[in-house]
Amino acid sequence: MSVDPRTLGWLSRALTHEMSAVQQYLAQSVLARLWGDYALSSQLRREAVEELQHAERLMERLIVLGVAPSAGNLPPARLGRTVEDMLAADRVLEVDAVRLYDEAVAHARRMRDADSVALLEGILAEELAHVRELDGMTAERTSHD
Repeated sequence: MSVDPRTLGWLSRALTHEMSAVQQYLAQSVLARLWGDYALSSQLRREAVEELQHAERLMERLIVLGVAPSAGNLPPARLGRTVEDMLAADRVLEVDAVRLYDEAVAHARRMRDADSVALLEGILAEELAHVRELDGMTAERTSHD
């Protein structure tokens, strides 16, 4: 199967991003637990699992295309000193994901790669939902202050 090398590049960039998100959400979950905020810890752990599922879907696509998945170097997790700092860092992470997937979808469409378009659009929708969820959490926290 012949595949556009730039498509492979987008899929690999997306995989690196998802693994970074797993690392960030999981580290924040640990920090929230250490703070004694078990509800937030549990929610962040669920986010880490969802991001891991995104990574798994991207890995499957890469393997189907005959490429061994490899995430690049992961940046350090952004933990924050407060919950508000955490949520702000997570929003940046998710907005970056939305931009990445927007561009990746556009490329896959130009290449007429329907399978990659479907995968990337599905993850894009979930990343947009993450942004809305984070906005809701931030609004909820500021209304209680």
